[in-house]
Amino acid sequence: MKREYRYFDLILGAFVAVLLISNIASTKIIGIPLPSLFGKSLVLSFDGGTILFPISYIFGDILTEVYGFERSRRVIWSGFFGLALMSLTIWLVGVLPSAAGWEAQEAYQQILMTAPRIAGASMVAYFVGELLNSFVMSKMKIRMQGKRLWVRTIGSTIVGQLVDTVLFVGIAFGGILPVSLLWDIAIFNYIFKIAFEIVITPLTYKIVGWLKRVENEDKYDYDADYNPFKLS
Repeated sequence: MKREYRYFDLILGAFVAVLLISNIASTKIIGIPLPSLFGKSLVLSFDGGTILFPISYIFGDILTEVYGFERSRRVIWSGFFGLALMSLTIWLVGVLPSAAGWEAQEAYQQILMTAPRIAGASMVAYFVGELLNSFVMSKMKIRMQGKRLWVRTIGSTIVGQLVDTVLFVGIAFGGILPVSLLWDIAIFNYIFKIAFEIVITPLTYKIVGWLKRVENEDKYDYDADYNPFKLS
């Protein structure tokens, strides 16, 4: 008999929403001036999606810890298909002729028509990074016998976000932005995502503990199929 869960679908929906919103927000590069250091002006540069996207890794940790790798993989695939549909829709709307009197076509193309490339980059980076995060989290849980959740959440994020950040920044902005700016974005994004994971760890503990109680589930992936392309 198939196991029913009370909150799994809600988490799936929230996860996909965070993913789609982050990709639209990533079309803007934010630059925040910082106090000068040794006479050199500093600017903190990052894409807008960085503000929200790290939450998706928190969802990934929670899903894998409570429901296991295989259900987490289904959520990752749901996000992948959502990104593909969003990218295709934005592109199709952009290439269709605009109505007479609508004068925002150029603005649409300058801003949103970059979103398909960003979504493509995110699909590759997110798919690989999230699966790595879930895989590492799953294996560490077995190895540590379910103890030291904070080591597992931070450790899996260090691996997954490294791959995610390098792939995303390289594919999304390579050839568009100067190399120095690419490095700035990649380094800040990575540091910010890891720091976010560390800061949010107490909340992750509370959510994981609550879900395990209400769902009566604490999955150990002793018999999991780690094939990333299997949906069942």
